[in-house]
Amino acid sequence: MRVLLLAVVVAFAGCGGVGRDDSGSVIAAFYPLAWAAERIAADGTDVQNLTPPGAEPHDVELSPRDIETIRNARLVIYAGGGFQPAVEDAVSEREGPSVDVLDGERDPHVWLAPVRFADVARTVGLALGRPDQAERLAGELMRLDESYRRGLERCERRALVTSHAAFGHLAARYGLKQLSLTGASPESEPGPRELERLIDDVRASGATTVFAEPLVSDRVAETVARAVEAEVAVLDPLEGLSKERLAAGEDYLSVMRTNLAALREALTCR
Repeated sequence: MRVLLLAVVVAFAGCGGVGRDDSGSVIAAFYPLAWAAERIAADGTDVQNLTPPGAEPHDVELSPRDIETIRNARLVIYAGGGFQPAVEDAVSEREGPSVDVLDGERDPHVWLAPVRFADVARTVGLALGRPDQAERLAGELMRLDESYRRGLERCERRALVTSHAAFGHLAARYGLKQLSLTGASPESEPGPRELERLIDDVRASGATTVFAEPLVSDRVAETVARAVEAEVAVLDPLEGLSKERLAAGEDYLSVMRTNLAALREALTCR
């Protein structure tokens, strides 16, 4: 992450110091990045989320107006590596500064491990010229990380069965073993032979809960859970929140705490 921070410093030094004027539009590719940018940016900054509330960001399609917004934005914050190809294509055609928070990381879901997301917050803060505000947010995320570390330290089970492979960073951080049912894309589904193998793997893991997600079908999770006589629960990868959930006051921190409670129950943690 130090390399990424240095890259951001160099990029912005050559772009007229965008971070020193935080009054223009800041475009974030999807919810966690928009949430972090809103927490860090100066009051009154126009932070826009490219992915509509309740939409699945992997397959987001951009309208001509979206592309124009990206082209004219003061700053664009996104995740590269093929997570949102349409966004990457639009970013490649703009002349203004952009920040890829992954910097070559293959698994884009860094926000699900708070300690990794704290590094992202610092990078965004540097890009916005607000490192002190970013450090305060990073402190909140490190406290969340400590809650996860303590909450998942003593559990009867360590197998984490998820709909898609979004929780690798979280699993690695807290000593869990992720077993995903649909791979990297939440909308892909296994064929019959692959489904049989997954059922065998889940049964062998000893897992008693199969986690589904709010934004995609739970059909595969329900099928596997029935086959192994497991429960189905929700574990939110936080790729987006619906308008209703946002209106109810849910945000990144509250959902992450709900996720921790769900994990502790499913893994029988003390």
